[in-house]
Amino acid sequence: MRIRRTLAAAVGLAAVGALTLTACASESEPETADTAASEAPAAEGATDEFPITITHAYGETVIESEPQRVATWGWGSTEAALAVGVAPVGVAEQVWTVGPQTLLPWVEEGYTELGAETPAIFTDAESGASVPYEEFVEADPDLILAPYSGITQEQYDVLSDIAPVVAYPETPWTTPWDDIVSISAQALGRSAAGEQVLADIDTYFADLAAEHPEFEGKTYATIVDSPTEGLVYVYTPADPRVSILEGLGIVSAPSVEELDTSDGGFYYTLSYEELDKLEADFLLAYIYTPEEAEAFDTKAELQAIPAVAAGNIVKVVEPVAVSSVSPPTALSYDWTDGVPAIVDQLAALYGED
Repeated sequence: MRIRRTLAAAVGLAAVGALTLTACASESEPETADTAASEAPAAEGATDEFPITITHAYGETVIESEPQRVATWGWGSTEAALAVGVAPVGVAEQVWTVGPQTLLPWVEEGYTELGAETPAIFTDAESGASVPYEEFVEADPDLILAPYSGITQEQYDVLSDIAPVVAYPETPWTTPWDDIVSISAQALGRSAAGEQVLADIDTYFADLAAEHPEFEGKTYATIVDSPTEGLVYVYTPADPRVSILEGLGIVSAPSVEELDTSDGGFYYTLSYEELDKLEADFLLAYIYTPEEAEAFDTKAELQAIPAVAAGNIVKVVEPVAVSSVSPPTALSYDWTDGVPAIVDQLAALYGED
């Protein structure tokens, strides 16, 4: 469960009154087209004046009036909408994390807190590479939020025939976590609520940093090991999973940028033969199974990384925990097995400094 909630504060700031909604659909009941077509929760509480214009990588999107049926695509915008009091009527499935046609646990909590119906869950078997246009049509949205996604120009154009689309500001999959919140809130006419959500998150990280001054200035590199490929994926400071942790006082190691071959992307790869170049005070590793986590410390190839050889390793283990911080969202940044677990491990490493 999450340590602290932001929904109540955000909804209160946006002056969202009590919503008269039908009861949540049973978790055991499969999603149907009838459910997708059901009336969305009333999107009361917008504080901004419409029309609203959002500039993004594919031009400008004009939102003429307050959206009543919001759909999301990609990552983070579902949570951002829920955090400011809007329950999307359609969201992408998270196959890798929790399986097909299933919601992430913090998203489930968000719908429950708003008393909203379970949304239509869009098929996303290819991690955003293909878009299920027919399912979007069935959901009948009047706005599609995709500020952290990989939609192409063609996909944007087709989706725009269904409803106005808010794409990413510059490049795919690199929108900063806080921009995901602010863009989504602005598009929904709830900028003030979005600012409150971000203020709550800033306070959360500031409090953690104040509790742990020993973290200040420590450098780190963030990786995923891929033994089948004989390499590791290294995440750059452009990736939200890296940038948000700097609120703890830690910083991305200079070696991460020196070795970067991504040309502005959010990750690059290093072969096992190059791992000795990845110098940092500690290594943050995203690991998918407990078995892999147990073997990680002593894996021969990874011993070339100075931080691994020194035993300075911080791990985030299993898909839900990994998803809570990669990248973090308005509802997952304080998920117990994510950032709090990272803080506990860092305190164990540096608490005696």
